[in-house]
Amino acid sequence: MILAAPGVLVSAVIVAVVLHLATGLALDLAFVVGAIVSATDPVAVVATFRRLRSPARLATLVEAESLFNDGTAIVVFTIALRAIAGEVGPLDAFVAFVSTVIVSAAVGAGAGLLASWVIARVDDHLIELTISLVLAYGTYLIADEIRQSGIIATVVAGVVLGSYGRELGMSRRTQDALDIVWEFLAFILNALVFLLIGLATTVRDLGGAFPAIAWGVVAILAGRAVVVYLLLGIPARLAHTSSGAPAIPLPWLHVMFWSGLRGAVAVALALSLPFDFPQRSLVQGAVFGIVLFTLLVQGTTAGIVIRRTGVHDASGPTPPVRASSREM
Repeated sequence: MILAAPGVLVSAVIVAVVLHLATGLALDLAFVVGAIVSATDPVAVVATFRRLRSPARLATLVEAESLFNDGTAIVVFTIALRAIAGEVGPLDAFVAFVSTVIVSAAVGAGAGLLASWVIARVDDHLIELTISLVLAYGTYLIADEIRQSGIIATVVAGVVLGSYGRELGMSRRTQDALDIVWEFLAFILNALVFLLIGLATTVRDLGGAFPAIAWGVVAILAGRAVVVYLLLGIPARLAHTSSGAPAIPLPWLHVMFWSGLRGAVAVALALSLPFDFPQRSLVQGAVFGIVLFTLLVQGTTAGIVIRRTGVHDASGPTPPVRASSREM
């Protein structure tokens, strides 16, 4: 939760300040870029965890951060757009952020509990799979209709169904069906989003945004270091020393730092910018370039980092990450 809530805000602010000072981009526009690229998407890295038999708890930390920070980043992005339009001030933005997270999570939890209760009384994997689809998109529409975050509501609903629902009454066949179908849907949608990059931008756009891309990469790495080593690492060490809470080894922090890839959510947010948004092409080019860097550089070298830090020497393989809750 530290990574998914304050971590997103810290990362967005650092990106905004660096872009503003280094490139002269207006601070409000720079903050929109920061909000867009503040959410991590470590799908490729988690797959590497499984292949290299890394500790399951490390994979859980990385995946759980991404599970929640998508919704947080989208809320920050939405509020930033409203601020540019002059609809909210700083205090109003903070209140809107907190209330949106709380109300959206409550909507998702209620929907997840209801779906879990219904599934426990059904013994047909196809019907149960249909209920999960209704839960995912129905929860999003309900939250969106009351002007809350559909993403946060749907994520919480998926977590409730994937944990409480499994324990309440869900056959092994249903669990396998949920995992396979949602993993397939996630694969198709991710492929579609990245295909849209090619349709929405050109090499000329990326070239024109190169200074913003270069400084954006520096900013996200700096922000990631602050979030992982300071915001998470220091409190975790203090908690371990004072109360015996589970420690987060320093090599794990190195892996978490390098696994902060950006992906489909950032691309989708950039594509959703209004056509009359100021310097839209520059903002989109900066976001696409940053995403491509994390995928091509960090994504391809994650295995090297995991091996060098020694966190791949676990005694058993990392359990597969459940796609049902992550992608819902």
